[in-house]
Amino acid sequence: MKTQKVNPIYYIIVGAMTVCFFLFHTIPFIQGIFYSFTDWKGYGNWEWVGLRNYLQLFKDPDVINAYKFTFTFALITTVLVNLLSLVLACALNANIYCAGFLKAAYFLPYMLGNLMIGFIFNYIFANIIPPIGQMLGIEMLSVNILGTDKAMWGIIFVTVWASSAFNTLVYTAGLKAINTDIYEAAAIDGATGFRRFWLITFPLLATSFTINMVLSIKGFLMVYDQIMAMTNGGPGMTTTSIAVLIYKRGLSGGQFAYQSANAVILFIVVATISLLQLRFLEKREAKLND
Repeated sequence: MKTQKVNPIYYIIVGAMTVCFFLFHTIPFIQGIFYSFTDWKGYGNWEWVGLRNYLQLFKDPDVINAYKFTFTFALITTVLVNLLSLVLACALNANIYCAGFLKAAYFLPYMLGNLMIGFIFNYIFANIIPPIGQMLGIEMLSVNILGTDKAMWGIIFVTVWASSAFNTLVYTAGLKAINTDIYEAAAIDGATGFRRFWLITFPLLATSFTINMVLSIKGFLMVYDQIMAMTNGGPGMTTTSIAVLIYKRGLSGGQFAYQSANAVILFIVVATISLLQLRFLEKREAKLND
């Protein structure tokens, strides 16, 4: 058989992308690791301090609180996003009456950036919801939730809505790939409703579930855009995530090297959790396939 020749333009494009990735990602990443062992403020001279920055991170209450908020936010949001996406995907797959409206509702935020969505809901929470809450006599809605100790729930609400689009697409693709003969056989055996979903549909969505869980927890552990647009980490530091803390203290707080160490720790945490998730969920997939 003749080997098909590859157009040289593909090598040029891949080569250019590789160079750009190395210049704008790999080199800054290595520089960040190097500076994490120094006392550099982002300007001026610096000295080598070894592991001092890393050791100090575990004693810094602001860093510890940021990690607590981030893990809590990521866990709650991951669960809610995947639940909502599963419901939407099943509803769309069943061709319900309002399927067109649901497609528009879940896909709309996919066309907008998280930063833009954050600014829009910042205005809604501050200027639209409070008057409605006062008119209805609902105390919780009568104030801007983003200025209270419940601000995290406002961010979670917006993030769940904005993030459900991609997950719904993945689950919808997984549902389309399921052979309908399986459902017909299950109906003969008396499996209907939630029982059919739990025993047949959900196991067959194992691959889609793995993809969504890994990408969701990774993305939410690095949450940044929504928080900067909606609360800027406030009130106080109650909604300051790790990424927000790294940006605010590293670039404008004179802690470039210290927050570089924080960024390295965040990278290790995200990579470790992602690998553990993949290992656990792939084992689950293997058991279901057996």
